[in-house]
Amino acid sequence: MTRYCLTVSCPSTRGIVAAVSAVLAANGCNITDSAQFDDTETGRFFMRVGFVSEEGAGRDDLTAALAGPARDFAMTCAVHDESARMKVAIMVSRFGHCLNDLLYRWRIGALPIDIVAVISNHMDYQKLVVNHDIPFHHIRATRDTRPEAEARLMQVIEDTGAELVVLARYMQVLSDDLCRRMPGRIINIHHSFLPSFKGANPYKQAYERGVKLIGATSHYVTADLDEGPIIEQDTIRVTHAQSAEDYVSLGRDVESQVLARAVHAHIHRRVFLNGTKTVVFPASPGSYASERMG
Repeated sequence: MTRYCLTVSCPSTRGIVAAVSAVLAANGCNITDSAQFDDTETGRFFMRVGFVSEEGAGRDDLTAALAGPARDFAMTCAVHDESARMKVAIMVSRFGHCLNDLLYRWRIGALPIDIVAVISNHMDYQKLVVNHDIPFHHIRATRDTRPEAEARLMQVIEDTGAELVVLARYMQVLSDDLCRRMPGRIINIHHSFLPSFKGANPYKQAYERGVKLIGATSHYVTADLDEGPIIEQDTIRVTHAQSAEDYVSLGRDVESQVLARAVHAHIHRRVFLNGTKTVVFPASPGSYASERMG
């Protein structure tokens, strides 16, 4: 039996859940988990339904069957085959902790994705990436060469069919035009000191100010730098006993974990854009399981 998930967003009104459930039942599908949220402030309704097709109905059949409710409720909906792996491109500069973490989780099956490219403005991780049998693309990017670099970047994305771009501590600012071309398809990670500690050595600045909590934020990239809809956040407590170097090491651990959780939520279709915010539903049973331990 094929496992699917259905994602739904539409104006809030009564009868949505009943209509969707009736279509799935009529087409021989059994719902295994479901999450929904009615945002009274925006008037939007969001739902994610995991189900199995027990009588052979395929994705196209189910999409056609849902056309009626989609029309009646002005619904944006999509049926996703949960066995299909999302194609992902990773971008990195000179800090490799997030890249290494993503590669490890991908290798053991904890992140069921196809990494179709790693793109960098430096050569530091070429050998690491190639040793994983992943194509490596060196695209040098400066303020003067940004248009050419982004044109090459878009060519890689189009050629590989990448559905998601992950900025794993990629230290170049993407243009407004590129951000608008890929809404909800670029995920970034940064420390959670912004806007308090900007520029070089934010962890050193935090140490000098006696910060007691350090953390990280993962969000979708928009034209507003580091202000896109937030997907995942976390913090870790530090004390006066930690050094500035400790802050950096602890911060890198948090960044890696937060980025991985954001990517996990996105590839499992658990994240819904809701204006300047997101709705992030809990993970389905079994979605954290790894194929192997190491």
